[in-house]
Amino acid sequence: MSKNMLDKMREEVLKRRTFAIISHPDAGKTTLTEKLLLFGGAIRLAGTVKGRKASKHATSDWMEIEKQRGISVTSSVMQFDYEGHRVNILDTPGHQDFSEDTYRTLTAADSAVMLIDSAKGVEAQTKKLFQVCRKRGIPIFTFINKMDREGQNPFELLEELEQVLGIRSYPMNWPIGSGKQFRGVYDRKMTQVELFQGDDHKEIQVEKVEGYEDPLVKKIAGEFFYDQLVQDLELLDVAGDEFDMEKVRSGELTPVFFGSAINNFGVQTFLENFLELAPTPTPRRSTDGEIDPMDDKFTGYIFKIQANMNPAHRDRIAFLRICSGKFERGMAVKHVRVGKEIKLAQPQQFLAQDRDIVEEAYPGDIIGLFDPGIFRLGDSLSQGRNVEFDELPTFSPELFCKVTVKNALKHKQFQKGVDQLTEEGTIQVYRTIGFDDMILGVVGQLQFEVFEYRMKAEYGVDVQLQRLNFQFARWIIDENVDPSKFRINSQLVKDKKDNYVVLFESEYAMRSAMEKYPNAKFLEQAP
Repeated sequence: MSKNMLDKMREEVLKRRTFAIISHPDAGKTTLTEKLLLFGGAIRLAGTVKGRKASKHATSDWMEIEKQRGISVTSSVMQFDYEGHRVNILDTPGHQDFSEDTYRTLTAADSAVMLIDSAKGVEAQTKKLFQVCRKRGIPIFTFINKMDREGQNPFELLEELEQVLGIRSYPMNWPIGSGKQFRGVYDRKMTQVELFQGDDHKEIQVEKVEGYEDPLVKKIAGEFFYDQLVQDLELLDVAGDEFDMEKVRSGELTPVFFGSAINNFGVQTFLENFLELAPTPTPRRSTDGEIDPMDDKFTGYIFKIQANMNPAHRDRIAFLRICSGKFERGMAVKHVRVGKEIKLAQPQQFLAQDRDIVEEAYPGDIIGLFDPGIFRLGDSLSQGRNVEFDELPTFSPELFCKVTVKNALKHKQFQKGVDQLTEEGTIQVYRTIGFDDMILGVVGQLQFEVFEYRMKAEYGVDVQLQRLNFQFARWIIDENVDPSKFRINSQLVKDKKDNYVVLFESEYAMRSAMEKYPNAKFLEQAP
C-alpha cells in the first residue's frame, strides 16, 4: 500500500466511532437514536413509537411485529456523518426478551452508550447488557434521560451506578432542578449553563459563565436551585472522582450526562463530547493475534444474520464488521470457514430499512452482505490469509418449548425456517436423545412469539409450541455421559453441533447434578 493510501486509511479510521446503545425497555433509546440521526442530517423528522396506535414508526424499527408492539425486536445499524466524524450506531433491542441478539451485537461495537431513566435508575436489562460490555472492557458513556420528569436525586443515581454496576462515574454536567422545575444543566467542562425551554427546540440556549458562582447562574437558577447547585458541585469537586481518560478507555469510569432526549435537550452536547472521547476502531482478537485496524489487508466477521429484511424480496442479509483494510465493492475475499474465494458484489449500508449500495468502507464500518445461505454467525472473511476471529459467544437460554409442525406435509418448509432462524440466532435448537424431538431454547418469551410469527409469515408454516418446565441449560463436558442419569428434573439433549447439553428444571436440580458429577464440567456457554 502506498504512503498516500496509508494516510487516507489512517484518516478514515480515525474519523470512525462505532457504538451500541444499551438500556432497559422504555428508557427512551429509540428517541435518543432518532435525535442523534436528526443531528447527523440522516432523517428529517423523528418518528414516535407509542404502541399500537402510532401513526409514525421509529426509523430503526422495520419488522411488522415491532410496529404493532412499539418495541425494537431486531438489531439494525445506522450510519451518519457529523462534524468530520463517521458515526455507526448499532441499534440493539431494548426489550428484555431479546438480549441474546443484543449480546452478539455488542461484540461489533467499540464503545457503548448506557441510557438510564432518571425515575427508574439501573434496571435489570441494563445490568445484563452492562456485564457483557464490562467483560469486553469497552468504554461506557452514560446518558441519564427524562430529567424533565420527576426522578431520583442525581447523587442517588450515581451511587446506584457504583453499587449495582460497580462502575465509578464523572458527571460532565449537572442538573439545575428536575421534573417540572427543570431549568437546565451546568456544564462542568465548558463552564456554561444550557437552558431548558421545554419544547422541541433546534437551538439550545447557552450562557457562558465564570464558574458556577457567577451571578448569572443564580439569576437563571433562582435562589433555591442555585444554593442546591452550588452545594452539589462543591461536593463533586471535593468528594467526586476526577476525570481520568485512561479509566474511561478501560471501562472503569463512565462520563455521565443529564438531559431529555424527547425534548432534544442535552443530546447535541452529549454527541459532541462522545465523539471527542470515544475510541476509534479497536483491534480484534484472532487466530493471527490482534488484528490492527490500520493493517492494509482486509478482514471482517459476521456478527448478525437477518432474513427477510425486505419481505418483497425474501432476502437474507449478513452484517459484517470490518476489522482492517479497505473494503471495495466487488472485491474477492476468502470465506475462511469454507475455504473458498467469494465476490462481495452487493454490499449495502443502512439507515434502518433504507439501504444504499456501498462502494467502499473502512474499519469500524458495518456493511450488509447479500447472503444466498453461505454465511453463519461468527464467519470470518479475509484477504490473502486464513485469519479467524474469536468465536461469538452462545448464551444459555432460560425458556424452553417442544416444537412440532401442525401440517406434516410442510415439514420441508418447517425445517428450512428452523435452520434459517437458528443461523440468525433467533432461537437455539436441541434434539432429545432417542426420540429425536425438537426443543427450542430462548432467552425470553417474546422470541417464541417472533418465531411463530416469522414461521407463519415467511415460511407459510403453522407450528405448535408446548412449554417445558426447564429453566437452565448447561453444556456438559464428560467422557462418560449416561443419558439415563438425567431423567429426574432434568434431560440430556444435543445442540446443533452435537454437544451434550443438560436442561434442568431448577437451580436445586442443577446443583445436585454438579455435586453428583464432580469431574464433569457444566458450562453456561457452548464449548
